[in-house]
Amino acid sequence: MQLTVDKLAIHRGERCIFADMDFCLPGGSALVVTGPNGSGKSTLLKAIAGFLPASAGSIRLEGGDSQKRHGEHCHYLAHGNALKPQLSVGENLEFWHAFLGAGETAAAALSAVGLDGISDLPAGYLSAGQKRRVAIARLLVSHRPLWLVDEPTAALDAASEARFAEIVKAHLAKGGMVVAATHQPLGLDDAARLDLSSRNLDNRT
Repeated sequence: MQLTVDKLAIHRGERCIFADMDFCLPGGSALVVTGPNGSGKSTLLKAIAGFLPASAGSIRLEGGDSQKRHGEHCHYLAHGNALKPQLSVGENLEFWHAFLGAGETAAAALSAVGLDGISDLPAGYLSAGQKRRVAIARLLVSHRPLWLVDEPTAALDAASEARFAEIVKAHLAKGGMVVAATHQPLGLDDAARLDLSSRNLDNRT
């Protein structure tokens, strides 16, 4: 599969967030998107996911199921962890497994993020770092070729950051793709880079 963004422009009201955005991301590759707050990192991810309309240009995911919109091939991990606090960790993951399609089991996904043995705990009892790791586990329980991750390592310690990098590398090795918006290094040395600081029209001089 291949993600192609061609002459993409996004507006919020009268404000142009960015314009003439072009890049191509082949299967097995990652793109790390950087830039200051307000430069459009999250906006770009939401547009690729299909949550925001393009003002101009196109977003195409080529080589997948032609009967699906490109957003249906994506898994979007936002700032929020999308966990129901009253449900157990396992119940949260089992919901996403059923809703988005089969991937790893909840137990296997929790093991991958270093959270063995907490499946029965209510999600509301977890620390911020544990909640983020469960959110990352959600990427594993539902198969989607394109991961769109927004500040994925927020609240993680160094060991968990390294574990996340290994999870991403395993996804890429299977032909998956990752677009990551971040202020932090992700340990993906081979990833392509896109710096939005010079593309944000409101910041140009």
